[in-house]
Amino acid sequence: MIRSLLICGLIAGACGGLLAAGFGEIVGEPPLEQSIAFEEAQSEHEHGAAVGGHEHEEAPPVSRDVQRFVGLPLAATIYGLAIGGLFALAFAFAYGRVGDASPAKTALWMALLGFIVFFLVPFLKYPANPPATGDPNTVGERTLLFLTMLVTSLLAGVAAARVRTSMIKRYAPGTATVLAIGVFLAIVVVAGIALPAVDEIPAGFPANELWKFRTASIGTQAVLWTTMGLVMAVTAPRVLAGKPILQR
Repeated sequence: MIRSLLICGLIAGACGGLLAAGFGEIVGEPPLEQSIAFEEAQSEHEHGAAVGGHEHEEAPPVSRDVQRFVGLPLAATIYGLAIGGLFALAFAFAYGRVGDASPAKTALWMALLGFIVFFLVPFLKYPANPPATGDPNTVGERTLLFLTMLVTSLLAGVAAARVRTSMIKRYAPGTATVLAIGVFLAIVVVAGIALPAVDEIPAGFPANELWKFRTASIGTQAVLWTTMGLVMAVTAPRVLAGKPILQR
């Protein structure tokens, strides 16, 4: 059973990754190109005068076309497979233990919660920035801060689930859910206030392009998690009913 559910999760993750890559190409590529253009203009302005404006830049080891049409779909698919596998294991653990929802509803609810806990909460504290807006010397620090917020969000989600399980024995399901949400929000808000802010947006960077880039980042993750939830909602009930994953 676990093996079959894991296969469902991998299929869901692969589908989600590919669709997210397509969304990113359509919606996220224009602001990314604008960011690269801004970075190149800044670089030329800073270094062009020093060499008389005739410096020759070496071509990147991987062209932009290869990055866009090969690297992005491949990376998104691998990422989707990893997240899909974790999603399937979480589904296998949660189904029947947290509430009495059907397999399809459980998958959809878990996709929504996964999007919020795994992506949205860390994103709100440390939103994605285009390539031209970060200091290369602080990559390690920024990555550590983001991972700290991510782990805090995950632990807050686990704590909220435990609170709901405990409270539902004494209160109505709605009340227990509200208490669990309150615990989750309290933990992540305190963590968000305690962790230092990171603001490395350079002066002159177009605010409109920054907004488009971050909106595209949210949309890409929304496509990934929505697709995983929908695919899992279709395939998991078949597995639990003892049927093949795909209709023959």
